[in-house]
Amino acid sequence: MSVLIGKEIEKALENKLIIIEPLDKSQIGPGSIDLTLGNDFRVFRKKFKIYHVKNDSDFQDITKSIHVKDGGYIVIKPGEMILGITKERITLADNISGRLEGRSRFARFGLAVHVTAGFMHPGISNHQVLEIVNLGHTPLALYPGTRICQFVFEECDGHATYHGRFVGQVKP
Repeated sequence: MSVLIGKEIEKALENKLIIIEPLDKSQIGPGSIDLTLGNDFRVFRKKFKIYHVKNDSDFQDITKSIHVKDGGYIVIKPGEMILGITKERITLADNISGRLEGRSRFARFGLAVHVTAGFMHPGISNHQVLEIVNLGHTPLALYPGTRICQFVFEECDGHATYHGRFVGQVKP
């Protein structure tokens, strides 16, 4: 597998091997595309009992949905984790995969934008859920529309399409 860089990303966009909606051309960087934070979040309910994590566990059992209007913000306290989602829907050809990565400008505040499960399978067509954690010592206000993370594209050897649990996701 090889990482696509600027001109190859632009060619893949032109040839519809990568579709990102909405997309402003200024989001395209030399080796990735910046993605913006959406308006919908899932926050963890404050529970003091044990939640058993097994194959059939559902994160929705211990979270609640929050919508933040444009211009508003959500506060993430030190040590807290929330789920967010990108405004952009990403559709990949069956020979393109990718990785979600945080941006160093926000890591310097102690913000981990995508903690685990950063690999995105070939053939996806969905919004990307972000596992956001404040590792710093100060509460942080997150604003929808902020270029919060970046997507790195990789050309695959062979073809495959994702058919898993989160096909077509549009909410965190």
